[in-house]
Amino acid sequence: MKKRPKTFKNKLLIYFMLFAAVIFSVLWLLQTVFLQSFYNRMLIENTKKAAEKISAQSDCEDVTSIIDSVSWDDSVLVFITDEEGKVLYFSDEFKGAGQKNRNLGEPNDEHPESGEPPGYGMRFKHGASFRNLPEGYGDFLEKLTNSGSDTIEYSKDNIYVYGTYIDYYDTEEKAILYVSTTLDPVGSAVTIIRFQLVWVTLLSLIVGFVFAWFIARSFGKPVAQLSEKANRLGEPDYPEKFEEGFCSELDDLSRKLDSTSEKLIETRTFQTELLANVSHDLRTPLTMIKGYAEIIADTSWDDEEQCRADVAVIIRETDRLTSLVNEILEYSELKTGDVPCELVKVDLSALVKKVCKSFEELYKGKEENIETEIQDSVFVDGISGRLERAVYNLIDNAFRYTDKSRTVTVKLTADKTTAKIEVTDYGSGIPQSEIEHIWDRYYTFRQRKGKGVSGLGLAIVKQTAEMHGGNCYANSTEGKGSTFVIELDLSK
Repeated sequence: MKKRPKTFKNKLLIYFMLFAAVIFSVLWLLQTVFLQSFYNRMLIENTKKAAEKISAQSDCEDVTSIIDSVSWDDSVLVFITDEEGKVLYFSDEFKGAGQKNRNLGEPNDEHPESGEPPGYGMRFKHGASFRNLPEGYGDFLEKLTNSGSDTIEYSKDNIYVYGTYIDYYDTEEKAILYVSTTLDPVGSAVTIIRFQLVWVTLLSLIVGFVFAWFIARSFGKPVAQLSEKANRLGEPDYPEKFEEGFCSELDDLSRKLDSTSEKLIETRTFQTELLANVSHDLRTPLTMIKGYAEIIADTSWDDEEQCRADVAVIIRETDRLTSLVNEILEYSELKTGDVPCELVKVDLSALVKKVCKSFEELYKGKEENIETEIQDSVFVDGISGRLERAVYNLIDNAFRYTDKSRTVTVKLTADKTTAKIEVTDYGSGIPQSEIEHIWDRYYTFRQRKGKGVSGLGLAIVKQTAEMHGGNCYANSTEGKGSTFVIELDLSK
């Protein structure tokens, strides 16, 4: 059995705990295991920089002030000697200033001369203090002399030593710069840091866990609401309530779900209305086609004139069925948005003339008559095929309901911003109580009298006008006729 994935809330908590574990593991390693190496490296780098600073300004008169400042700031011991080990100057972090060896120099009874370089057994008096050369200074001189270079550095017994030759301002010969620092163990410091880290870690985890729980809860609630909305898309009890404001992405997703649910409901409503309102219109022509086909097969096969009349009925009903199906498909495309949305500049004058011309040819030699008043050079932004279909539907609708004169009037006018298409019939008109509903799909007030096709013609006109950012309406007077109007913005 496949394991069920964890919830969003639980995953967020788990990821936080993993993140916290990694952060605190790295912190413990850096502050305990690697603290000594980091500390030693820092001291060594500071000592080198101090020596380089002294070397760079060793021939200046105020070099002693620089040495005192460096030894105090970086906690280093500094000696300047000649090549035989005679002290020229010294300073450490405990003395504010050094003095030259000519001021006070006394033999050191504690260190009798025993092969050390000259001056090693001297004790240098600094104010009220004295400072011996560091132990092992003879080895230092020997290493520097035998190094083959002007610089040496080494560590011994937790002491880091850096030495180099310099040009000292008070002597003509090369002087030797000795700089050292103590690499103290940080064991006691590690103990203190570890103790602090324990409390910091515990407090941070507790506070972070509570904070993460609130964040997970805050995220989990809207996500759960969106999941519930997604599960009920298109259903009558679709939950539209959603607390917006947590984050813009979830707000946008909620609106998308609302829009999708509305489209699904419209689609289901469309399907229901299609079955309820169009089933009769589909059944009628199919029944007539089948009936007249049976008549031809049974009785009028040998009667050429009767057979021709029956075939004409079949053709007429087939055309009606085809027109009905086409209108249903066209309206479905408009409602679902499955049509091109890129608008181009359309010559509306030429388009209306083209549609009127097609009706003139259709009714050529018949009683139907179309009168036109079309303004030239009227351009709009739109989809030519859709606009042509809308104008065709209006004119076709007008011919179905005009009076015995069989005349329809088509006008195209434009002002500074708007183009207006007007199609007028001279029939019985539309009652004012019904005029608001004629644009509804499957409206059958007059269609049931046998004059309409599917009840979608004017609905397609309305949908097309709205798709182009325009509108449509009708004016009617009972007994005198009706005028249907499409208004569109002129092309910019």
